[in-house]
Amino acid sequence: MKKLSLISLGILASLHVANAQTISSKKWADLFSYNNVLAMKEDNGKIVAAAESGIFYYTISTGEITKLSKANGLHEVKISAFDYNPQTKIGLVGYQNGSMDVITPDGVTYVVDIPIATGYNGSKKINHISITGDLAVISVGYGVSIFDLKKKEFKDSAFFLSGGVYEASNEATIFGTKAYSVTNTGLKSHEMNTTFPVYTTWTTEMAGSFKHIDSEGVLSFSSANTAYVSNGGAPTQIAQSFTDVHDVVVTAGNIVVTDLTRVYTFNTNGTFNNNVTFGEECNTAIKVGSSVYGGSIMSGIKNEGGNSFRPDGPYLNFAYKLSVYGDNQILVSTGARESRFNTAVSNLKNPGFYYFNGMEWIHPTYFKPNTNIFNVLDVVSDPVNPNDVFFTNYMLDGTRGVYKMKYDPGSKDFVFNKRYNLGTDDGSARRPVGLTFDDVNNLFVTIAFSNDGPSFGPYTAVGAYDRATDDFLIRNTTQSFGVAQKPLYYEGLLWIPTPRVNNFIAYDAKKTVNTSDDKDYILTQANGFAPTSGGTISVAIDKSGDAWIGGDIGLRVLPNAVTAVKTPATAKVEPIIIEQNGLGEELFRDGQILQIEVDAGDHKWVSVDGGGVYYLSADGQQTIKHFTKENSPLPTNTITDIKVDRKTGKVYFASYDGIVTYQGDVSDVTSDFGNVLVYPNPVVYSNFKGKVTIKGLAEVTNIRIADATGNVVHSAVARGGYYEWDLNNQRGQRVASGVYFVLMTNEDGSDKATAKIAVVN
Repeated sequence: MKKLSLISLGILASLHVANAQTISSKKWADLFSYNNVLAMKEDNGKIVAAAESGIFYYTISTGEITKLSKANGLHEVKISAFDYNPQTKIGLVGYQNGSMDVITPDGVTYVVDIPIATGYNGSKKINHISITGDLAVISVGYGVSIFDLKKKEFKDSAFFLSGGVYEASNEATIFGTKAYSVTNTGLKSHEMNTTFPVYTTWTTEMAGSFKHIDSEGVLSFSSANTAYVSNGGAPTQIAQSFTDVHDVVVTAGNIVVTDLTRVYTFNTNGTFNNNVTFGEECNTAIKVGSSVYGGSIMSGIKNEGGNSFRPDGPYLNFAYKLSVYGDNQILVSTGARESRFNTAVSNLKNPGFYYFNGMEWIHPTYFKPNTNIFNVLDVVSDPVNPNDVFFTNYMLDGTRGVYKMKYDPGSKDFVFNKRYNLGTDDGSARRPVGLTFDDVNNLFVTIAFSNDGPSFGPYTAVGAYDRATDDFLIRNTTQSFGVAQKPLYYEGLLWIPTPRVNNFIAYDAKKTVNTSDDKDYILTQANGFAPTSGGTISVAIDKSGDAWIGGDIGLRVLPNAVTAVKTPATAKVEPIIIEQNGLGEELFRDGQILQIEVDAGDHKWVSVDGGGVYYLSADGQQTIKHFTKENSPLPTNTITDIKVDRKTGKVYFASYDGIVTYQGDVSDVTSDFGNVLVYPNPVVYSNFKGKVTIKGLAEVTNIRIADATGNVVHSAVARGGYYEWDLNNQRGQRVASGVYFVLMTNEDGSDKATAKIAVVN
């Protein structure tokens, strides 16, 4: 049985970051895919593997799996290269953006950037890393650089510049006293001496187009269909033809060549030993003892018996929308629309959707052999029959529609049930977008570009699922140039943002599937949306009943939304004005608001395209936290969806680069106290210089903090279920060392709580 732990490679005691900023904490966790293994190395019965979004250790004898990602130590995602030295226990991770992480027994050091040649404007992607002793040779688009692992700094770089054109090093290695690099024009080498940076002094050992190289005792390299071996003299061709070589790995006594469909092993003079198939395409492979392990593209590490080993995670990292259920279940859609407009973005791997059943991730086999292309924009579970799942396929061909599938807990798989074409087979351009249930479990779908015949007259439409007839009843709204986002259900209405049109729809379905008496209300630019906005994108409704509406440009709030939206002639959406440098400024004036979510304390999580995620006070006047990919484990600054589990306070962030979670401080907030917790406690200044958090509070809490003699040193009113104390007294000075008593009452004094805080300065 596999065991999973989160100890960072078993070697992390602390984090040391080049820019002195630790971006991980115990509050974060990743839900990344570890299926696509790019590189592997053996370390005394363990395999260290690099996937796209993290590193993991697999212990062969016990099955234990340990992972390291941006959530608990690394500083980036999109790994493109990796190597590890079992003797020194030092690994080097290269990323697509040109940065690197050095993993040592003492922690992880972030190397911000590779050296760049003057005038070089190409890709910074780290193509390959090869470690020899304390040196690593880094292959990039301009040539090679030597990195000193002990000093954590770059030494010499050779820029492969000829005739004004840079040539990429596909891979490189250090063998003997020389560095060898394979390029599209040949195998090149140079002594590790003072003229190393001078490209004109490099030697072309063999002309040709070569992709892969490695060395340990001997040197081996390959073209697409031929491999060679050298012990320092002229290379000798290995007597085996290949279809498409994906990697060459040399270990003591073995050369392992990963081809398109097979893995071949040879001894170090190139004599054939064996070949292995893993049932799928592999990026790389290694030999451990007498066994061969493949680094597959879609199943992690595979052994010769076909068993897979990797940290549990979704099929791929690409995620668009989330549906999170109270029993720790997650449904993830994998579609997208270009700029949230009508152009479908096809995911060539055709993943459909992913499902986490509370214990493990499941990818429906329906999508794996399916030749149809799916662009799944949303997926939800039916509250009446939770094993029934509906999803929307936005594709612009004959496969679009709403699909129903049934989950079988026994086989842990989904069975296709039915496709509802919504009339698209009769010529309508209807494109289903988002799904939601009302409070009596009626299912609704928003539809973009709906028309009732072959003529193209698009409207935004709503479809209601009739359980009796097992079909959707569809009604066009009065919104022309039909566009739609996922709907939000609140107080009898469907709240529907409209990208590309500077409007917003509230749709009254009367809590029935009968569409004949339905009514829609349209808010337009005349109601106060930013005149420069291209449309509305997101919506959330807070505890006060105010609708927070995010647009292509800016954020607007509709107070008392249910009443206001039913009188569009007088309804007014308003910007939030905050004070900046003594002047009033509109909050998120130029930002595209991708998603808004409200937590149990009425705080707002707001995703801004390219700007990360903001955590705001209930009124939006204060930014409590601002998470970006630079200061947190967020894999990107474009978060496509946010969901909050209000019972636990856990926050889910979805993106095209993967899913991460953050354990928030606010959960299940009521008018009375919950489980009051103070942390960190004790507060030792040498270890922690931030604010002390008090969580589990009532919705409105009166707080008094007193010293041991009963003197009140701080008082406040906390709203939203938690409070942060900066350890300052009423005069703004840090309190002295000692024990402090926190005395708390809820708003009407009917409930009380106490806590102690120990301060050590």
